[in-house]
Amino acid sequence: MEILKYNFKNKALLELALTQSGADATNNNERLEFVGDRVLGLSVARLLYEMYPNESEGELARRHAMLVSTETLGKIAKKIGLDKILRHGHMTAGRVVHILANAMEAIFGAIYLDGGFDVACNVITEIWRDLAAQDIIAPKDPKTTLQELVQRQDAGNLPVYEYLDATGASHNPIFNVRVTAMGKTATGRGASKKTASINAAEELLKILAI
Repeated sequence: MEILKYNFKNKALLELALTQSGADATNNNERLEFVGDRVLGLSVARLLYEMYPNESEGELARRHAMLVSTETLGKIAKKIGLDKILRHGHMTAGRVVHILANAMEAIFGAIYLDGGFDVACNVITEIWRDLAAQDIIAPKDPKTTLQELVQRQDAGNLPVYEYLDATGASHNPIFNVRVTAMGKTATGRGASKKTASINAAEELLKILAI
């Protein structure tokens, strides 16, 4: 892909990476996504290890979680115009970011298979270096922030997450999660249980005015 400064030797790999399962149930990008997820994770881990030599494992882990999140991948995918060239089935609003994130990982998997790890790592590092440098202090995800707040102010108790019934079509569900802490409750929605629980924690933090 020109935008990623990489030219595929095997164009079929790129075509496969750009084919979502909704467009082709047999020949799609799911297996490439599986590979790309690992390539991305290791590449970003190495980048952070080099950029932040004085940070602890926990601090690096928080940065890593943010940088490889569905939300970050979805934003990058839109920035490079992946949403305009991805072949997909029907995408509901709640699944757009999730599908784009998966396709982004699939492309990294395809680059790895086509050119090797060092090449894929260089492509990823080129994109992620500026993102990794944006936060001077290692960020905390909403679930971690909420947990630390509750433990500190509510006698060591923990937030309680309840997974509610999913909504939407059976092949394209939207997950719903309720979180309760310090006498307050909030709900969150998302394309995965993880995303829904993060969104719920974020909403409860707003209610608690943190």
